[in-house]
Amino acid sequence: MNGFVCGCDVGSTFGKAVVMNMDGAICGHAIVRSKIDPEETSDLAISEALSQVDDGIAQDDLLYVVGTGYGRARISSANENISEITCHAMGVHVANPSVRTIIDIGGQDIKGISLDESGSVKNFAMNDKCAAGTGRFFENMARVFEMDITSFSELSLRATEPCAISSQCGIFAETEVISLFSKKKNPADVAAGVQISVAKRCITLLKSAGIQQEITMTGGCAKNRGLRKYLENLLGCGLVELPMDPQLMGAIGASEFARKRAAKEAEQASA
Repeated sequence: MNGFVCGCDVGSTFGKAVVMNMDGAICGHAIVRSKIDPEETSDLAISEALSQVDDGIAQDDLLYVVGTGYGRARISSANENISEITCHAMGVHVANPSVRTIIDIGGQDIKGISLDESGSVKNFAMNDKCAAGTGRFFENMARVFEMDITSFSELSLRATEPCAISSQCGIFAETEVISLFSKKKNPADVAAGVQISVAKRCITLLKSAGIQQEITMTGGCAKNRGLRKYLENLLGCGLVELPMDPQLMGAIGASEFARKRAAKEAEQASA
């Protein structure tokens, strides 16, 4: 069966889209900064992903579109909306079927997800009461350090005696960091303390969801090398490196669901 489907993940900080053909191959993908209007974000992401498809197709030519993420209800082109937890699980399953546990860090929340051999969600735990440890939190922390997120992450890797960050609140943690600077603490040690505090929060959620081997990270914060290192130290094992951009996992899962829905509709139409 010929044609293309799309999965669009509209998050609080970034919109992601993946265009897939009916054989399951990814033909285009995009990550764009979120706009105030989720519909505008989805249109931008989908248009950019479609621009990479050799056939030069338009949104109206897509066989099926699945929306996910916090803005999924505002994706006007979506035939269906599916939760980001379900889509991240499916996206990781498509990327690496051996993974059984996911830590997903988005712009506004952290999720621990356990899944079965089919990619279905067995259990999950979510921290959505405070911004501490989320993508927004890391952006704010990087500003306190007067650097971008990548530089902040690399700085934390140079620590020799990581500082203890005790606060579980994003605002108070920022105040604690400023206080450590005033005490002339090594910036690398302070940065490492921030990473470790977030890693500990991730471990708590993973335990609530049910840790099973293999374990991976999704979301934009999966690119934070400092966080990955300290999380691996606490887990006592390495995290699985996904063969695709971890920030695209929700959109990949959504596109896989779209592919299955389109195939089912075609089968019913020909019956």
